[in-house]
Amino acid sequence: MAAAAKPPPLVCFKWPWSPNPQSGPSSSPSPCGDLELPWLFKSIRTLAQGLLIAGDLPSPASAGYGGGVRGRKRQTGVAAVEADRGDVEQRALAAALASGRPATVLEFYSPRCRLCASLQGLVAELEEGAGGSASFVLADAEDDRWLPELLHYDIRYVPCFVLLDKHGRALAKTGVPTSRQHVIAGLHHLLKMEQPSGHDRN
Repeated sequence: MAAAAKPPPLVCFKWPWSPNPQSGPSSSPSPCGDLELPWLFKSIRTLAQGLLIAGDLPSPASAGYGGGVRGRKRQTGVAAVEADRGDVEQRALAAALASGRPATVLEFYSPRCRLCASLQGLVAELEEGAGGSASFVLADAEDDRWLPELLHYDIRYVPCFVLLDKHGRALAKTGVPTSRQHVIAGLHHLLKMEQPSGHDRN
């Protein structure tokens, strides 16, 4: 008789301060993918810090959910709105990483995903309740501009929330969504982790 399959985890863990295992043919790959900061990401963050100082980036409070990336409406064509949304999302992440907030939650979603759409109100409430300790940023998984992050964080499903520390390093991401309740539980667990009190290293 076959053993019962384990239920999917709520959250995948990867701590930036734990030693990195040597990659080799014998090492087993993490089910959560590589959660360290991609090299391209580091360059974007450095550039974003300069732009934020120069005043060319929106403030994090106006850039994520609170800024209404999804609520933003333009009277131009659909293609212009899509291009604008992708640009706003990229700038929102850059602003969030440059803000120095303890955590950033990056939500990978699809415009065609009903489950993603059903979480909009809840995520906006959670961001409001975070009291400025965490930024929430949207990332359209169907937008080619997010391909480096999709590959780096091994995003194979939506919605998927990735918790980044103040340095932009990934700490964890939510597991494969089996239901709305499963995603909500994983997201709540991520938010409980976003106070890395004793583990925060410069």
